[in-house]
Amino acid sequence: MHQAPAVILVRPTEEGNVGAVARAMANTGLDRLILVEPAVRIGAKARARAVGGAPILEAAKRSPSLTAALASFRHVVGTSSHRERSFKSRTIDPRKLPERLASGDPRHAALVFGPERSGLTTEELALCATVVRIPTASEQPTLNLAQAVLIVAYELFLAREVLASEAAPANQSTEATAGDIGGLFERVDSILHTIGFARDTTYEGVLLDLRRLAGRARLTDREVVIFRGLCRRLEHLLARRGGESA
Repeated sequence: MHQAPAVILVRPTEEGNVGAVARAMANTGLDRLILVEPAVRIGAKARARAVGGAPILEAAKRSPSLTAALASFRHVVGTSSHRERSFKSRTIDPRKLPERLASGDPRHAALVFGPERSGLTTEELALCATVVRIPTASEQPTLNLAQAVLIVAYELFLAREVLASEAAPANQSTEATAGDIGGLFERVDSILHTIGFARDTTYEGVLLDLRRLAGRARLTDREVVIFRGLCRRLEHLLARRGGESA
């Protein structure tokens, strides 16, 4: 639990939006929600919009002010749809956020979103070490609150997935050696001769194509073991049938 940043909603006014935010958080592996007062009360509409994120609503905390909500966090990320020059050096797009947070513990980071109608104030953005601005079409520059949360949270989710795949267990299957694949094809070659597949001069070309296919597939050692087991079963079956016909 709590291996990812917290989400802080400042003075949200729409109950359905808070529920949709909880759903977006659940979709992207976030589970800490803080509501800065005055915030809408949570009722049936929010729970209906939350779907699987209902437990996040139930566990949500309330804070009397943004300053109080941020007291325990070490890296604060604000969000804005505006192009304030004073924040230019701290403004990034969502795709760069994982890199910005990579050097610290994600549990100590907070993602701050402002009220639906006005967003975060200049004073509130001044509390943020980083400001994320989501690029949008100039004809419609603002996003729904839950949409903004989902976009930012999704980029962080993807980054966590990449890290998890890179930290795969040591006993995970590795790419098979050339010797292992060569041994496999010796058995394949033997079986193909037994069943009469190698019946003309095109056979060597076909076998070469199969080897190239295996090379493109980059078989793992586990996959080679599976194919060798399949070959062994086929060899036993062909031997029994050969004995029966004799």
